[in-house]
Amino acid sequence: AGVLAAALSEPASDRLKAMRVLEREQWLPISLKEAWDFFGSPHNLSRITPEDMGFSIRGEVPDAPVFPGQRITYSVRPLFGIPLTWVTCIAVAEAPHRFVDVQLRGPYKRWWHEHTFVPKDGGVLMKDRVEYELPLGPLGDLMHRWVVRERLRRIFDHRRRALERIFRRSSGDNAHVA
Repeated sequence: AGVLAAALSEPASDRLKAMRVLEREQWLPISLKEAWDFFGSPHNLSRITPEDMGFSIRGEVPDAPVFPGQRITYSVRPLFGIPLTWVTCIAVAEAPHRFVDVQLRGPYKRWWHEHTFVPKDGGVLMKDRVEYELPLGPLGDLMHRWVVRERLRRIFDHRRRALERIFRRSSGDNAHVA
């Protein structure tokens, strides 16, 4: 229970010292309700994930917006085509403005992903903040430098392009990966 409680908690600045951060922003020409309906449905994640990741949801997931405590199990091939089971939990869901998913089981030592949606200029500014840490200490640091950082950039670049196609208008994007 202690591990789950820690995983579901909001990020604390002292905990972030060992973590990496990826941040993205993208303006979308849609309403706040459309943004929540799209991003709040786990079924849409496969539409914005690169095909080479072999992403699929395992088990039953309701065709409804995410809710606190919801667990979602995926099959994914994040690196080198090696299949992994990734289990996430929705820690926070504040419709239609924000939700947070955390990894309960998967390739990371820690994964905390906040999705926020802010009305802006007749559309929505979608923001992602991912705070993550790899396992294996110094070896994980090397893997981050050599492979993981670039892989995450490519995944989120693919996502940006996919969202531009889905919502069919030009979108602005601003990215930062630490």
